[in-house]
Amino acid sequence: MKSKAITGHVGLAQSMSMVASALGWRLDEIQIDKVEPVVAKKRVGSDAIKVESGQAAGLRQCARGMSGGKEVMNLEFQAYIGAEEEYDSIIIEGVPNIHQKITPCVHGDLGTVAIVANSIPKVINAPPGLVTMKDLPVPSATLEDMRTYVEE
Repeated sequence: MKSKAITGHVGLAQSMSMVASALGWRLDEIQIDKVEPVVAKKRVGSDAIKVESGQAAGLRQCARGMSGGKEVMNLEFQAYIGAEEEYDSIIIEGVPNIHQKITPCVHGDLGTVAIVANSIPKVINAPPGLVTMKDLPVPSATLEDMRTYVEE
């Protein structure tokens, strides 16, 4: 990328649309905030990168799903080096309320590979046509799944 612009989370709006669709909700609008830098409060780093206090260590971006003039869904994405705790979380206000925290977080690249690999049997058995992740069964692949694909 020649401009060196920080574009934020690719797919944030699409993720929100898919979650809303899976819930049977129609969103009137999806508002995506501009990307904000996460500034290091102290020197942080790894073997590959060092970030000094006051420098950008990553990014934060939020999206809101609106329906009937009200915010009904909020997604917040943060990715930065030096986080004191790495986790994914979901909060659902309802009956009952749900507050779920996954520690450590699911690394995006590894999660994507796992979804793709475990979706293969489901995709092979899917009817023809364009579908989304919400249209397929829950991704899972067992040895029994793989044995069903032996050519006759």
